[in-house]
Amino acid sequence: MAISARNAGLAVALLLSASLALAGCDNGAPQQAAAPATVPAVTVVKVVSKDLRPSVSFSARVEALHKVDLLARIQGYLDKQNFAEGASVKAGDLLYVIEQAPYQASVAAAEASVAVAAARLDRTEIELKRQTTLVSKEASAQTKLDDARTARNEAKGQYDKLMAELDQAKLQLSYTEIKAPIDGRIGKSLLSVGSFVSPQSGTLATIVEQNPIGVTFPVSQRDIMAVREKMGADAKLQDRIVYIELGKGKRYPEPGKVDFLDVGVNTGTDAVNVRAVFPNPQGLLVDGQLVTAVVEADTSEPTLVVPVNAIQIDQSGAFVLIVNSEKKIEVRRVELLRQDAGDVAIAKGLSAGDLVVTEGVQKVRPGQVVDATEVKPEA
Repeated sequence: MAISARNAGLAVALLLSASLALAGCDNGAPQQAAAPATVPAVTVVKVVSKDLRPSVSFSARVEALHKVDLLARIQGYLDKQNFAEGASVKAGDLLYVIEQAPYQASVAAAEASVAVAAARLDRTEIELKRQTTLVSKEASAQTKLDDARTARNEAKGQYDKLMAELDQAKLQLSYTEIKAPIDGRIGKSLLSVGSFVSPQSGTLATIVEQNPIGVTFPVSQRDIMAVREKMGADAKLQDRIVYIELGKGKRYPEPGKVDFLDVGVNTGTDAVNVRAVFPNPQGLLVDGQLVTAVVEADTSEPTLVVPVNAIQIDQSGAFVLIVNSEKKIEVRRVELLRQDAGDVAIAKGLSAGDLVVTEGVQKVRPGQVVDATEVKPEA
């Protein structure tokens, strides 16, 4: 059968390609092997046991033991503000001055009225003594003595009334100076100098006592049972020392003491409000701040701990990755007790000696073989 020139050319090209391929195979050059998979490296820490005190934690809020809203007790224009917002103040410090001139004038007028009344009272006293002497000598009628006594009594009543008005005027004048009733820290001034103020103006500024300061937390019946289970059947919150955690396991250096349990239970939460008092010399605790209150037992017991960076959280809760005896990654679900500095106390899920992954978590998956490097936990 005849082959066209085009088909003949294609056949020659195919034959040449096949020949070159065979020639390559005959060169004896070895084929390059695939590179082995890299084993990921992780850092692990051995689970250890530490002596820790059993504790129960509560969500809590810092509340000042004393907090005072400053109000105007009279009306007038605000003349002076003698403090810096946010500054510390002492009881008796002059904070605001309301325009004093009208009240000074009222005091002056009242003093003048008292002076007139005092002069009249003196005249009636003299007349009463004179009439008393004359009547005793039968040189004057008894009616004149009675009239003198009545005039004296009226003058005395008028004098007492005007003295009360003078005292009231002085009291009103004293209200033009608003002073700090307690030691503490003063907040923002809500009205400016030049504003017209009155008792209806509301709060001018608020002073919050800083030291000591309270921390209040609700304790449910379930929590009270937990306290008794962990600390003994006779344990009472009133006898407990309370600690505060400010976030990320950072503990406030000063312990507090429970000083108040509310007399009733909140029917909505079935909880009793408890307050502990803490020294606050540096002002680190601020009124309204959210903290964690920790009530600890008196004695310690062995507790498993892991570094905080070993703990992972997902929708099912807390877990850690461990390296098992086959050098493979394994997921362990854990129950957390509390965080203490850089460690987390573990209630369930681990055993002493387990190797938990602290670095390289993102590079591995369950069942994967890893190259683990152990580091010693901090003492």
